Amino acid sequence: MMHTIDLRGIQPTRAAFQRLVPRPVVDVSVALDVASGLIDDVKAHGSSALAAQAERFDGGAPASIRVPQEDIDRAVENLPADVREALEEAIARVREATAAQVPPAAETRIGPGATVVQRWQPVERAGLYVPGGKAVYPSSVVMNAVPAQVAGVASIALASPPQREFGGAVHPAILGAAGLLGIDEVYAMGGAGAIGALAWGVEDIGLDPVQVITGPGNIYVAAAKRVVRGQTGIDSEAGTTEILVIADDTADARFVAADLVSQAEHDEAAASVLVTDSPAFADRVAAELETVAAATKHTERVRTALSGQQSAIVLVDDLAAAAAFSNAYGPEHLEIQTENPDAVLATIESAGAIFLGPHSPVSLGDYLAGSNHVLPTGGQARFSSGLGAYSFLRPQQVIRYDRPALQQVADRIVALSGAEDLPAHGEAVTARFL
Repeated sequence: MMHTIDLRGIQPTRAAFQRLVPRPVVDVSVALDVASGLIDDVKAHGSSALAAQAERFDGGAPASIRVPQEDIDRAVENLPADVREALEEAIARVREATAAQVPPAAETRIGPGATVVQRWQPVERAGLYVPGGKAVYPSSVVMNAVPAQVAGVASIALASPPQREFGGAVHPAILGAAGLLGIDEVYAMGGAGAIGALAWGVEDIGLDPVQVITGPGNIYVAAAKRVVRGQTGIDSEAGTTEILVIADDTADARFVAADLVSQAEHDEAAASVLVTDSPAFADRVAAELETVAAATKHTERVRTALSGQQSAIVLVDDLAAAAAFSNAYGPEHLEIQTENPDAVLATIESAGAIFLGPHSPVSLGDYLAGSNHVLPTGGQARFSSGLGAYSFLRPQQVIRYDRPALQQVADRIVALSGAEDLPAHGEAVTARFL
């Protein structure tokens, strides 16, 4: 089902590894023109464009793009008891873990009368996007909203596509999760148009522009986030999910197979990768995959994902090579199922979230670990991080010098401003001592 990449006996460079890693054929740039057109349509025609796009791409135009509060309240009341309990537990755990991501203000005393304060200021308004394609994601409401709330964002708008099954309304599980979090500004809009609406606002429905947009979506959502960057901040251009498992011969093949399948059920383009130094273990996992894939609900979707070029079993000489391959890949989710996972962890540089040992599957992080499941994909973990409170915070430096402290450095400011041929910089300082 999964093809094999045999890297034994070679020592490729990081650049070579990056050429060898399996990737889906998904290029956000091919969707840029379409996304730009949809955004321009919303900027020009507001809610009528959003309604037309809902009819064309989603579940039909909603009765009201802005979801009435009574619909949110009703969705909370109608949440199944076990789902509500699970959501409340997830909210509590993510809130607790996210609190560690807000740095305290720090004051540095440079000298007498001279201080620099580092403070972290939240954006005033954030837009959260929750997808609604092959699956529904109330958990993504939690993962997007809790960090914004912990960061201190005062105003939150949430967008999710209208669902045909619910007459063009937002899925009730998403509305219920929003209600549990106290979010009362929810819009039934999806895709690139929704991203544009959040970035520029839609006056005729009272939607004000936001400063940051977060949340995953399809290729058009990712392209739209690239288009609006500059008008507003974004978390990342999140794409289809991916899992990379580093495992040795001590791992349980059934566990590894189950974890690879768990992410493959998201989408036909999802990436599932096993990296191991044991050919015998690789064979055991391949055999287990046949059984696990056949027994799950979304068998065809799973088989398509596992047989795609983005999924593979990678054979390496040792765990050091496995870690080097993983660092070049920069996986969204990295599982380490080895005899000594901490030793492997010490060599890992790039990953969105890391799951150690046989009892820390990615599914735990998707829902109830307390970590965040909105993570960089497509190798972006090599230079960026997952969503957190810091995604909604801006570091600001506050400088306070008194007269003697400024006078102490005045001559040096004049010297440097002269060296840069910017004499007025120095003159702005000496004016204070005439």
